[in-house]
Amino acid sequence: MPGGPRGRIRPAFRRWRAGRPFWGGLLLALGGAEVLLTLKASLDVILHVGMQGLAGYLLPAVMLLCGVLILFNPSQRLFYSVIGVLVSLGSWLTSNLGGFFVGLLLGVVGSCLTFGWLPDQEPRISRRQRRKEARAAKAVAHPLEQEAGQAA
Repeated sequence: MPGGPRGRIRPAFRRWRAGRPFWGGLLLALGGAEVLLTLKASLDVILHVGMQGLAGYLLPAVMLLCGVLILFNPSQRLFYSVIGVLVSLGSWLTSNLGGFFVGLLLGVVGSCLTFGWLPDQEPRISRRQRRKEARAAKAVAHPLEQEAGQAA
């Protein structure tokens, strides 16, 4: 059903996703959610209790918030990514070794992806497409060189 709702939603989502550091924000938000979920683990599972209280819940909440803000306000992505990487590294001390290192790594990788994202970058051309264009340009130039050689 090409004209159905799925046919209209998917291209709209792709356009929305292309205008922002989607994967970086998503990974940062998932890292914050993972650290928050590991705070509720039983005492048998917890490796490192860390600083109890507000900091244990505040840092992963800020990670989650920075990830969501990156998705919906990409113009401030540099600020959110710097805050996100600092808070992700801080979660190592405050919450179960950063959610057993999984949330910590998701947060750091997401923040780095966001920091490196460029908004107005031309889409990349695959190597196969570049080779095809080079062959086409060579094929067009080659007959012109032969005609020039025959005319001389």
